[in-house]
Amino acid sequence: MTELLTAAMHDGAEEELERTLRPATLADFVGQERVKEQLQVALEAAKARGEALDHLLLAGPPGLGKTSLAQIVRRELGVGIRQVAGPALERKGDIAAILTSLEPRDVLFVDEIHRLNRAIEEILYPALEDFRLDIVVGQGPAARTLTLDLPPFTLIGATTRTGLLTTPLRDRFGMTFRLDHYTTDELAAIVRRSARILGVEVADDAADEIARRARGTPRIANRILRRVRDVAEVRHAGVVTSEIADEALELLEVDEAGLERFDRELLRAIVEKFGGGPVGLSTLAIALGEEADTIEDVYEPFLLQLGFLQRTPRGRVVTELGRGHVGVMAETTRLF
Repeated sequence: MTELLTAAMHDGAEEELERTLRPATLADFVGQERVKEQLQVALEAAKARGEALDHLLLAGPPGLGKTSLAQIVRRELGVGIRQVAGPALERKGDIAAILTSLEPRDVLFVDEIHRLNRAIEEILYPALEDFRLDIVVGQGPAARTLTLDLPPFTLIGATTRTGLLTTPLRDRFGMTFRLDHYTTDELAAIVRRSARILGVEVADDAADEIARRARGTPRIANRILRRVRDVAEVRHAGVVTSEIADEALELLEVDEAGLERFDRELLRAIVEKFGGGPVGLSTLAIALGEEADTIEDVYEPFLLQLGFLQRTPRGRVVTELGRGHVGVMAETTRLF
């Protein structure tokens, strides 16, 4: 029981720290320049007219700042926010209770919106388009529809899988922005900003090294920075130098390309157990003891981006680059 309580407290502290590192304004938000420019114009126009901002869909891989942008929109508009995960909305009453509690121009942020069930979506359609909530009272021939007016509000949806959104729901968003992976320079700037907030002294070359191994993702950069800080405080004088960063990254098993231990295990499994591929996703998942969705959504995108892995009609194939990275040279590579 004590161990569970300690773990929960640790998770809570990590979440609180992550919230502290999030940018509070668009000016503090590093990267995504085109998205910021378009969003700034929309925000200024909505404030000038005294209207709710158009519904906004934020798409892209995890950790790129979708939640941070939702919080920034709320602060820029000076309104309240309700935040919920799509899978948590199981009953029609859940979404009805949230919608009826909103104040004019408030923000409703739904994370993983592609995982909403269809019954919830159907309630959202009139709410998004006409700010109207239709509630069916009774059953059978005696059933009737009760219509409630809702205050104008802004739905901000976040998704990592745009293709899983239904067309009717996707079409009701007035703005859709896709967030891209960050450059090394942008991530280095984020690391330096986070270090200042954490009160950690980080050498420029150390910040650059952390940025290079952060997989183009601010969340990962901040996570690595916190672990590097731990090593600097426990084993050294607290200042993060390039040497200390290298030591911490080796301890974390993050290599020069940003791959972690499971990434390398995935590549080696395909090469050593399946001759480099092709191998089906379900077979690979069983071999690695991991869920197929986790492999596809969490690990594969970065390996594909680096050119270490290919998806073919017959399955996954490790490329020559991927073989070279895990130290296995190819005899032959079957692509199809």
